[in-house]
Amino acid sequence: MHIILPIAETSINILVLLGMGGGVGFLSGLFGVGGGFLMTPLLIFVGIPPGVAVATGANQIVASSVSGVLAHWRRGNVDVRMGLILLAGGMVGSTLGVWLFKLLKSLGQIDLVIQLCYILFLGIIGLLMLAEGTRALLRKRGSGPPKRRHHTRLQALPWKMRFRKSRLYISALLPLSVGFVVGLLSAIMGVGGGFVMVPAMIYLIGMPTSVMVGTSLFQIIFVTANTTFLQATFNHTVDIVLAMILLVGGVIGAQFGARAGSRINGEQMRVLLALLVLAVCGKMALDLGAAPSDVYSIQTVLD
Repeated sequence: MHIILPIAETSINILVLLGMGGGVGFLSGLFGVGGGFLMTPLLIFVGIPPGVAVATGANQIVASSVSGVLAHWRRGNVDVRMGLILLAGGMVGSTLGVWLFKLLKSLGQIDLVIQLCYILFLGIIGLLMLAEGTRALLRKRGSGPPKRRHHTRLQALPWKMRFRKSRLYISALLPLSVGFVVGLLSAIMGVGGGFVMVPAMIYLIGMPTSVMVGTSLFQIIFVTANTTFLQATFNHTVDIVLAMILLVGGVIGAQFGARAGSRINGEQMRVLLALLVLAVCGKMALDLGAAPSDVYSIQTVLD
């Protein structure tokens, strides 16, 4: 049951796309990530051009994140004030990122940059999360609850704000900076940025895991929506047919993921997410280093 994708200029089985959307939506609700770090590589693996995969993947993240946020909102696990600060930085970062995406596309280097960014960021983040999550599990089984790290230099930053839902009193510069980086990655890599935001919110900002998931998804909604709009307007790389199919699967999967997430403790969740990130990184690295099936290719660029 194949369908023609007009912007991607290829045909693909619709059931495969629905399954991908549902699986990524499930992970979105489970871990509090937009799922783009998985969706974009999966689309590339099945033959979607990287530029289209990035822009369209960001659109699918909007739907799955909305579904996940609604589930967490009902449980009272969204810190709106923290989310708005993250969002402010994210909007600036995503706008700058789309401009950079257009520049790299005009130079003919966007496909290579996307793949290299995935390998670099996923490898570093995955290893750090796996190491920290493993240590947290060992501490929990051994000498009681894990110790919270105190970043004295970060605590000295100005513009402090109180976030009552997260029980934090920190500088607004921290979530603002995290939001900016996540927004930039959203535009360049087609991700919600959860694979960066989740460890940053836990280890850098110090948010509780339960509140972090819903707040992360809250910010992701608006940043990826801004990215999708700008990509469609300036780069014309959003495939609406592909986006709608992924959207249906993502909305359904996110609801099941949010329910499953309530049964997994924070330490286990971090280790599972780290393993998933490293698996995707390994596949991207293998594909980049493998010999191409076709030595030559012809590509037509339409302005």
